[in-house]
Amino acid sequence: MLSGRRLDLLDPTPMDIEIEDIAHGLAFVARWNGQTKGDFAYSVAEHSLLVEQIFCAQNPKTPIKWQLAALLHDAPEYVIGDMISPVKAAVGPGYGALDDRLTAAIHLRFGLPAQIPATVKKQIKKADKLSAWLEAIQIAGFTRAEADKFFGKQDPALAGSLDIRLRPPLEVRQDFTARHRDLMARL
Repeated sequence: MLSGRRLDLLDPTPMDIEIEDIAHGLAFVARWNGQTKGDFAYSVAEHSLLVEQIFCAQNPKTPIKWQLAALLHDAPEYVIGDMISPVKAAVGPGYGALDDRLTAAIHLRFGLPAQIPATVKKQIKKADKLSAWLEAIQIAGFTRAEADKFFGKQDPALAGSLDIRLRPPLEVRQDFTARHRDLMARL
């Protein structure tokens, strides 16, 4: 990693994890395999910031630790990339196991339980689906009907107030790191 850490993907430990590595990697990993409109790829870091924002709007009284979990929901992708769901399915259960091990190490590094409660995971997934729906319509060329088919119908009141932002990776990296720092300070 750029921090100098050596990350063993098959046996990651919390000591191998640095937020700067996560933020840097996610800021340069493109969602939608880069197949989006705009001058910059829509990064996983930008997506993660949006998911955390949506999660907080949908769950205004949630503890800070679950806001942090929402921000870090795709953190393993800093080293394993962002694969679209059909590719993940084709790769098989090994991908999920790798993702789970990395997630556990990341969570433990930042004071979260290795596995978050199923109810919280479901709430984060709901925010993630709204984010994907917005991305599909705003930058990936989907019609609303196509987005509804793939991601489910979404709340138009909340969806209408959120705009996808395409920004340079270094700016997104800084914002991701700053948001993480803010959440950690309030834990």
